[in-house]
Amino acid sequence: METIFTLLHVVMAINNFYSTNGNFCSLHGEHVYPQLFKEGDIIVGGILPIHRTWEITDVSYKVKPSQLNYFQFSQSLIFAIEEINNSSSLLPGVSLGYKIYDTCGSTSMGVRMAMALVNGNENSMLDEQCTKPAQVQAIIGETQSSVSMAIAKSVGPFSIPLISPYSTCECLSDKRKYPSFLRTIPSDYHQSRALAEMVKQFGWTWVGAIRRDDDYGNNGMAAFTKAAEQLGVCLEYSLPFIRTYSQEKVLRIIQQIKSSTSRVIVAFVTHWDFEILLDVFYEHNITGYQWVGTEAWITDSIITRLDKHKILQGAIGLAIPNTTVTGLKDFILDINPLKSAGSAIFTELWEALFNCKYTVQNDSEDTTVCTGKEKQSEMESEFTDMTLMPIFCNVYKGVYAVAHTLHNLLGSWILKFHSFGTYGEEVYFDENGDPAAKYEIINLQTTKDHYEFVTVGLYDSSFPAHNRLALKVSSIVWAQNTNQMPVSVCSESCPPGTRKAVQKGKPVCCFDCIPCAEGEISNMTDSIKCEQCYQDFWSNTHRNECVKKEIEFLSYEETMGILLTAVSIIGAFMTIIIAIIFFRHKNTPIVKANNSELSFLLLFSLALCFLCSLTFIGRPSEWSCVLRHTTFGITFVLCISCVLGKTIVVLMAFRATLPGSNVMKWFGPPQQRLSVLAFTLIQVLICVLWLTTSPPFPFKNRKHYKEKIIIECHLGSAIGFWAVLGYIGLLALLCFILAFLARKLPDKFNEAKFITFSMLIFCAVWITFIPAYVSSPGKFTVAVEIFAILASSFGLLFCIFLPKSAYLLSKHSTSTPYLQTKHYILNILISHLFSTGITDTALQWFRSNLTDRH
Repeated sequence: METIFTLLHVVMAINNFYSTNGNFCSLHGEHVYPQLFKEGDIIVGGILPIHRTWEITDVSYKVKPSQLNYFQFSQSLIFAIEEINNSSSLLPGVSLGYKIYDTCGSTSMGVRMAMALVNGNENSMLDEQCTKPAQVQAIIGETQSSVSMAIAKSVGPFSIPLISPYSTCECLSDKRKYPSFLRTIPSDYHQSRALAEMVKQFGWTWVGAIRRDDDYGNNGMAAFTKAAEQLGVCLEYSLPFIRTYSQEKVLRIIQQIKSSTSRVIVAFVTHWDFEILLDVFYEHNITGYQWVGTEAWITDSIITRLDKHKILQGAIGLAIPNTTVTGLKDFILDINPLKSAGSAIFTELWEALFNCKYTVQNDSEDTTVCTGKEKQSEMESEFTDMTLMPIFCNVYKGVYAVAHTLHNLLGSWILKFHSFGTYGEEVYFDENGDPAAKYEIINLQTTKDHYEFVTVGLYDSSFPAHNRLALKVSSIVWAQNTNQMPVSVCSESCPPGTRKAVQKGKPVCCFDCIPCAEGEISNMTDSIKCEQCYQDFWSNTHRNECVKKEIEFLSYEETMGILLTAVSIIGAFMTIIIAIIFFRHKNTPIVKANNSELSFLLLFSLALCFLCSLTFIGRPSEWSCVLRHTTFGITFVLCISCVLGKTIVVLMAFRATLPGSNVMKWFGPPQQRLSVLAFTLIQVLICVLWLTTSPPFPFKNRKHYKEKIIIECHLGSAIGFWAVLGYIGLLALLCFILAFLARKLPDKFNEAKFITFSMLIFCAVWITFIPAYVSSPGKFTVAVEIFAILASSFGLLFCIFLPKSAYLLSKHSTSTPYLQTKHYILNILISHLFSTGITDTALQWFRSNLTDRH
């Protein structure tokens, strides 16, 4: 709506300005005269708010301004032109003149003055022929962004540059809309980013905002909001305000601020608006907030003088860096030239400065009469206040920009990429007509009863992003005159080990802290996500660091490994002891009757079975993975082959019934050795094929446990592994069946019964092993396999050899001499049977005697 009204004002001004018959010389209505004027070869226009406000009582605009203010802008422009005219190096032989108009901050008046500058403002009769006067070469002004927008649109088609010292709206950088607009003050784009970065650096992620309800405030706050969101700063509220708001609107603003939780307020308003805000905040007792301000008000001494209740104490904001121009301050304060020139504005200015009147009406006794001899050195007012000296210098720079452009004969009034120097400072305009953005960080600190503007940092947009903002935090005094930085957050920071989870329906700055999941960490405060640890790492207890996963394998150092190692060694040791016992009694009938050759081979294989379990303990390696399965498979087949050989001999000896068959010659000692060798070679062949095609190898198993790695031996070829086990099971089953068939032989010499029982234990152990092996995780898989090896080995050792060892070690072998003699004879016969074989007649006698129990 405001843009539409602005355009309407432009149209009305143009319609009132030009004649309807196409002549651009005559004015319809009141003529517009410049407040200050000087002839020259080239005229520089000035459209400045010499007066502060403009009271509109009707649409004719035939009213006078209410208060004189910002006359210093005009003085700065005149000073620059006079200095250039006195220069022998810049525009030599060319004099600059000026026409300065007063807008009083009015958009419509600003457009009207611009048209006067573009087309001339001559007094002419309606029927008098006139010629179009020369255009001004550039216009200096206006200060308000809204007024500058309207003027820039008006003079844009004429390609006359408008150089503003104080209009900061980012929208004016759009060269499609404002092709001839330039400025000597940074754009609010940079100011908004600087404010956002400053707020972020102080850790304020939850702030409120008040913006002027016009192009300056709305565009500036939009840019701040965008930059703040990129930095993770949220606005709890953004309230529009302008000094013409009704009491009802102002009350709603106050209520919203009171109900908010943020303790920081970013104010994108002008100093005029802030004067009213101060009164309203005091009236409603709103204190203790940390104010963050723009250059439009943070260094305004009028506001600080009005702040009697220290509402702005500790405020921090951006200010245009101070620039020293020699002689400018003295020139601004010296108004005697105006007096000597007889300017009408001198009277108004003098009366405003000394609060007197040159002409007193109705003999009023309360009015002081101006004598013209008042001392300027004793005056103290807004006019003598130099806090806006950086802006006055911007006017100075604008005039010099025009002069340098004319001097270099660029021929382009847009002044793009133009640069020049003033008092050691490089001044240039970028492609958008904007200068470099440099700001001082100002802190309002109280000293006794007045404020001081203390510089606590700098911001330079030309530096790298991480170096643009430099702050001396220790020098800052915060709200309520404390040294403790205020806290303004929606949610407390999330510590390392957690991540932020946005609360439903609320801004991103309002969040809950969620602990990181297992295997994820966050090692920074306010992490938005948890990072997954690398493959061989896992999160620690606090979820703030990735540590190496625990490596798990059955170790010799742990309790289970120690116990299994001890049992293995004990088993091997017992096997050796029994072998020694048998060796010491090798010539006894009981040893010979048990087929001593196969018995010693069986004891040797059992010792290997006990010792092969040790290869399953310790960290798996290439050789241990190959050795553990092949050694286990071959030694157990050797063991079962020996048992199978003993079973076949006994069964054939006691089950042969045909006379003259002489079966023992077919399974004598050579055949027994050959059978053991053949059965074992088959297992060796299976192992060779397994190792050739896909051998076992060490493998990091990460599936069973997330927090640790199991180092185990991968089978390589599962078929090879189960073929090895299957072959052992096949021999064990065959041995069990044969031994079961010979189970009813005489008690004292029934080797088959012992073999049957040992095979029963062996098969039970390995049948139980299969589901336990498949279901056991990690190192317990290896422990189950070791347990099966040891249990089956002990079963064979105890069932086959322990009774005989006890018999050999006992002092009394039998209870009667008869049995002792009989058993002795039978043992001799069996030993001959196993070693050499006997005739069928002797064999039949041997059977008949064994069947006689008494």
